[in-house]
Amino acid sequence: MNPTRKRRPTLQDIADQTGVTKMTVSRYLRDPHTVAEGTRERIAAAVDALGYIPNRAPDILSNATSKAIGILIPSLSNQVFSAVVHGIEAITRPAGYQTLLAHYGYSPEREEEQVASLLSYHVDGLILSDSQHTSRTRKMIATAGIPVVEAMDLPANPIDMVVGMDHQAAARAMVSEMLRRGRRRVVYLGARLDVRTQLRMEGYYQAMAEAGLTGQHLLTEHSSTFTLGAELLEQALARDPQLDGLFCTNDDLAVGALLRCQAKGIAVPQQIAIAGSNALDIGRAMSPTLASIVTPRKEIGREAATMLLARLNGQPQTEQRKDLGFSLYQGESLG
Repeated sequence: MNPTRKRRPTLQDIADQTGVTKMTVSRYLRDPHTVAEGTRERIAAAVDALGYIPNRAPDILSNATSKAIGILIPSLSNQVFSAVVHGIEAITRPAGYQTLLAHYGYSPEREEEQVASLLSYHVDGLILSDSQHTSRTRKMIATAGIPVVEAMDLPANPIDMVVGMDHQAAARAMVSEMLRRGRRRVVYLGARLDVRTQLRMEGYYQAMAEAGLTGQHLLTEHSSTFTLGAELLEQALARDPQLDGLFCTNDDLAVGALLRCQAKGIAVPQQIAIAGSNALDIGRAMSPTLASIVTPRKEIGREAATMLLARLNGQPQTEQRKDLGFSLYQGESLG
């Protein structure tokens, strides 16, 4: 044992300080109202004074419910997933559930490792942010036998429950609006090459084909940043100096492209119309305001948690798949 490590207070420490048995302290920690009011007050004061931290390992190891939900997100820096987590915790916290957060950097192999780690803590359920998983991930989840919600997308062959939106239809709608306003040489800018980037590109090409136009795209495996959006704009202009529109897979790229246009003296939207996805707050603060697909991120998180807890509580569910839809913010950057 490390001699410099401070010993954590135990149930016995609380019992000694309050003059009750360990069993009474344990009963209080499970449900304070099962002990007499005076005893309850003494134990509460001792817990506070000692800084006692409950040890949940015995419950977990005995396969009792952990009252914990595992959440897998691909990016810690992306505001989109921050909103999803806020939505989840708005439901799980009042219900007495803790959330264990794991990050996998858009890598299915890393997701597999993180799922294995979360399952080792006997989480009661999982909320996943992607719909593409390794075969081992699927097998582990099946073996665990816990409820799972895949959030954000609407996969054709889900593991269990699904809540999200149609990214392909959303992209098609936004690009169609750009074309309706007279744009003809619209280029798609994508990054990360995750499922949602691919779906939006499919929607972009659908809209272009329906208008009888040939689409073109620029993709990179790098993560989205404002700087990357500026770089992709430069590449798009080098390829097609006459381009008159940019549809970006997210607002990070769109904001970067818009700022670089302004730095180069390219008028937005007069010369180039720009649209993004996710409708981040920065887009509303810019001039011109950034057109963007409004994705119901927090609502997706809330609904995912609601579906998961309903299953855990044995409540009947009429829907295993929920499409929360989208809307378009037709900002000034569309023209």
